[in-house]
Amino acid sequence: MAKRRKEKDEEEDKPFKLPKFDEESFFKRERRNIKSTFISFLFGCFMGLVCFGFWALMGKHYLRWELVLLVVVVNAAFLKSIFIRLNLDLTDFGRKNWFGSYAVYFFSWLIVVIVLVNPPFYDDEAPRVEVAVLPGMQELGGTVLIVGKITDNVGIEKQNIKFDLTYPDGTTESPNFDFNNNIFSYTYQSPDNLTENTDTYNFKITIEDSSGHATVREGSFAYSNSTITCPEPLDADVSPGPRIGHATTLKFGINTDVSRVYYSVNDGMEINATKSEQDDYYLSTPKKNGWLENENATVNISAEIIYYFENHIVDGKFVEFNNTIIDTVPYYFSVVDDPNVGTEPSPEIKLPGPRYVMAPGFEILVFLISLVVVVLIFKYRKKDRRNQK
Repeated sequence: MAKRRKEKDEEEDKPFKLPKFDEESFFKRERRNIKSTFISFLFGCFMGLVCFGFWALMGKHYLRWELVLLVVVVNAAFLKSIFIRLNLDLTDFGRKNWFGSYAVYFFSWLIVVIVLVNPPFYDDEAPRVEVAVLPGMQELGGTVLIVGKITDNVGIEKQNIKFDLTYPDGTTESPNFDFNNNIFSYTYQSPDNLTENTDTYNFKITIEDSSGHATVREGSFAYSNSTITCPEPLDADVSPGPRIGHATTLKFGINTDVSRVYYSVNDGMEINATKSEQDDYYLSTPKKNGWLENENATVNISAEIIYYFENHIVDGKFVEFNNTIIDTVPYYFSVVDDPNVGTEPSPEIKLPGPRYVMAPGFEILVFLISLVVVVLIFKYRKKDRRNQK
């Protein structure tokens, strides 16, 4: 035991000798690593040009990004052949060196491709257009608001937009419109000579960007005095109207899509109607606040349309577009002596809100690949530290 301790003490007493530094091998290895990085960068840039050509030739093919990615992955195998052809010494070229070379190759390719497939070098996308008509059917005397969100990777000016409106008699004109903050807007004022029948108007919006790519959106709207109706109780459009109590169901018919239906009794407070689960009618009863027992009531019905474009923010706020339908026909009711009339609050209606959408795109792939690269780099560094110990 004492002998073993003595040997151990003698070993500890020996002076530490630094290993001999091979300067020539070090510089040779570093020059090789620099050359391999530079070659990987040039090869990645070259493959970026090649893949851009494939990408442009494939046009609108739905798999072109996947096919281009496959091309760059398959051709990565040629990197080793290029190193050998250029007489690079790969004797001690380890996994870390190969990983670094392939990473430089891939990200060089990625940067070149992303730059080339976007303006000002290339424009392959037609303008994107979303159009809303508020409302699709309007009562006589009301207005119709046509709004559209127009975006393009190059940019759109008002002179790039053509708007055509075709009237019920078949005549077409190009009225003036507004275009601000990528929003097209046109308001049609109801003329005085509309008939009581349904009159339909057609419109067409044509947008062409500076590269000649065009997008066309067509739509229609109508005017009718039956946009809003009150089918129950019967004969409500004739004064003094039917006799009703707190349990009487009022049905309102709305012949277009709306966000909220409401009415007032004798020009009083607004009362919301709720959508029926069985049919397309909106329902209410005289039990809601605003009705009074033992009186003659005049009811005016309205509907509100609210719309938001996805991610459309101006000055830090979402922009709301809205319009209103006001029924031109009043409805009459004789409310009986009923203590339960007007005892419930108006129901709350959930209105459309701003639409904010995070659209995953090609940048998600880049983020995931970058995350993998960072994890692998830390893994290899940790392994190197362990080996040095």
